[in-house]
Amino acid sequence: MLEYVIAENPDARVLRRAASALSGGGLVAVPTDTSWSILCSIASKEGVARLKRLVEPGRDRPLTVMCSSIGQASELCELSTAAFRVMKRLVPGPYVFILPSTNRAARDFDLRRAELGMRIPDHRVPTGIIEALGCAVLSLTAKRSMLDPDLPPPEYPEEALFSGGWELEGLEGVDLILDPGEENERRLGTVLDLRTDEVSVVRLGAGPYP
Repeated sequence: MLEYVIAENPDARVLRRAASALSGGGLVAVPTDTSWSILCSIASKEGVARLKRLVEPGRDRPLTVMCSSIGQASELCELSTAAFRVMKRLVPGPYVFILPSTNRAARDFDLRRAELGMRIPDHRVPTGIIEALGCAVLSLTAKRSMLDPDLPPPEYPEEALFSGGWELEGLEGVDLILDPGEENERRLGTVLDLRTDEVSVVRLGAGPYP
């Protein structure tokens, strides 16, 4: 189901409906400050299982955890003083931070990884949903290959991304699409490894660094 939303000032009722879908094990597609993402509640085993079915074969990196604040991120990842300073300067924004995961992440949400990708987007739709849900979400970048696995690899990675919410209507397993009614930029986020005091740039994308 597609539902329209005002990106800069989303209706709280729409955000609550999206949060309710996530808490019930559903998947919700949303625009972000880079591209379209598909979300599930981190606390829903059914939702996590459904989201993992959309992961392309051969992908070996973990799903990205999306939070609304650094405080929420610190419940799931170990933040050194150096990592905190970097994140404080850059969030919210188009960045994914690779951080050591906490025992709570493994215990409460079965995220048994030594590290997690952490994201705090600069977009009111996903952050508003997270606030309404009361917990973080797992996210997966929506790609055209999810609709057509036989598509040849694009010349540029951005070409694999979607622009409009209507393009995702045929995506199997997605229960709700929140569409601002305008095209979203097709950008890849910058990925920074913060597991040591020395910041490592894994991918330089939409977010400038240093």
